[in-house]
Amino acid sequence: MSTLKFYIIAGVFFLCLTKVGLIFADTSKVGTWTTASPAPTKRTEVVAAMVKGKIYVVGGFSEPKLQNVLKFAISSDVEVYDPVSDSWSITTPLPEGRHHAGIASHNGMLYIIGGFTKSFLSIWHAVPTVYQYNPSTAKWRELAPMPTARGALGVTVYQNRIYAIGGYDGKDNSAAVEIFDPETNTWLSAASMPTSRDHLAVATAGSRIYAIGGRPDLDYHHNMRTVEEYDPQTNQWRARTNLPTARSGITAGVINGWIYVVGGESGEGTFATNEAYDPVKDQWHTMAPMPTARHGLGSAVVDGRLYVISGGPKPGGSFSQVNEVFTPPPTNTTLNQ
Repeated sequence: MSTLKFYIIAGVFFLCLTKVGLIFADTSKVGTWTTASPAPTKRTEVVAAMVKGKIYVVGGFSEPKLQNVLKFAISSDVEVYDPVSDSWSITTPLPEGRHHAGIASHNGMLYIIGGFTKSFLSIWHAVPTVYQYNPSTAKWRELAPMPTARGALGVTVYQNRIYAIGGYDGKDNSAAVEIFDPETNTWLSAASMPTSRDHLAVATAGSRIYAIGGRPDLDYHHNMRTVEEYDPQTNQWRARTNLPTARSGITAGVINGWIYVVGGESGEGTFATNEAYDPVKDQWHTMAPMPTARHGLGSAVVDGRLYVISGGPKPGGSFSQVNEVFTPPPTNTTLNQ
């Protein structure tokens, strides 16, 4: 081999190594994903929340089978994941199947709010029901219903109150913001969200509540980038920087003050997209994508990691039991507002 050829090959090899090194360096800025034990059953349109270190995955649609055809495959299942042992268990099912419900964890209790169920030949019957689950007794009880029946809503907790935001009431989108006090078992109304929508993500970061993305009238062909911020102290909303990728059927989790928004669907397919919002700077950042693109997925944060479970790998009725875990880069921190 000539000296010239040797140096050309060596130079190309060095450039390749440099590029690989840059790729590896970049991963430290976008976080990493790992795969955990899959859920016991394949579902979509689930909701999930963490209670006392364990993740509860609730409702949705199961894969259609002979035994669930009369229920239109609407699930009442509750599966429990233990991140410490990387194992699953089954607990008491919901009193009635729900899909596209809201979920909240508060003071060691789990709350399932609204959602859709079947009515005659429709699976889009919006309900106002509120169910509370006690992990100590493994029992459900029904509490005061929401003033406005709706599904595909967003739910979050702020200062001992549960906020139910947006959704679809069976005929139209809702901009309702209704606040539940678990101590008194009562509801009150707050200022309506400026942009009514369903299939959105709602999250609390610092002293503000954020409504992110979504769609109009259950139509994923017209996804939104809209981000609106609610101040519970002033009862006012304001617009913030748009979500970079218009999406709906998404889920979100808050780690170190940043909101991570993952997944979603559109007419073209499902999203593996993972975008992080810094509320203090009002800026979005692109993070490492999910290994498995999907919508209708549930998520929960445990010990600084986002667990993203189930959901459909294809738009519409598709199912999975995937359990993937996102660890954000250590630099992603922000101060409380």
